[in-house]
Amino acid sequence: MGRQRLEIVPIMPLTWTHAPRPARMDPAGNSTARRSDYSTVEQSNERARPPAAGRMSRSGGLDLHFRDVVCRHGRLEAVAGVDLSVGAGERIALTGTNGSGKTTLLRAVLGLHRQVDGQILVGGRGSRTAAEWAWRRRACAWIPQRPAAGRFPLLARELLASSGAPAAAGEAAGRLGVGELADRPLSSLSGGQLQRMHLARAVGCVAAGAGVLLADEPTAALDFEGQEEAAEVLTSLPVTVVVVTHDRAMAARCDRTLEMAAGRLREVR
Repeated sequence: MGRQRLEIVPIMPLTWTHAPRPARMDPAGNSTARRSDYSTVEQSNERARPPAAGRMSRSGGLDLHFRDVVCRHGRLEAVAGVDLSVGAGERIALTGTNGSGKTTLLRAVLGLHRQVDGQILVGGRGSRTAAEWAWRRRACAWIPQRPAAGRFPLLARELLASSGAPAAAGEAAGRLGVGELADRPLSSLSGGQLQRMHLARAVGCVAAGAGVLLADEPTAALDFEGQEEAAEVLTSLPVTVVVVTHDRAMAARCDRTLEMAAGRLREVR
């Protein structure tokens, strides 16, 4: 079976505030890089724009609005009447018990969950046509919960290239300690290594012009140091961030913390 064909779009320039350093790995395959090895990815205002009709704010990112959103799994109501506005460039931590509807809500933004009523707007745009869905999936970077290697023999390098900015994603992979694994199949990576690859891909998506980052428990498979590194990378990106997390350190870095319980949303901080 042949490999998946991946669409590559023009690479956007990046600015790192520190020179790259060699990745360091412990015997278990975890990165031993220090926090000071990381810095912010900046989008070029001249070349990097989200697709037309969804303009970035001056602070970076796209706004996100949920209006009376209801999501169902068959007859079960998983998300019940969510109303939420997320400002451009805002960072939101979404917490709550397992099964409370957090993942379903994020997947609904991308069209990965189809039983949805109400309205979800990204950058002021809806999702009534195939073209609008295609725009949204370029405008939103996605880090899934428990990333799967998939059925195809996809290489880590190909996953990074699917971000639209392979050079940026590759550089991020190097800083996250998995750059040397780029030629390995995804199926050969550990859970932590795979999660780092998806984080690097998200950095590439932002470099390619994504204005929203949706992350579903992006630190779950990482050790304590890796969790801190991932939190720093995610919250330093110049985009709107909504992250599902049980990590208090991650939540503390966000502007607001919201909690879901039985499909309903309330603000905690």
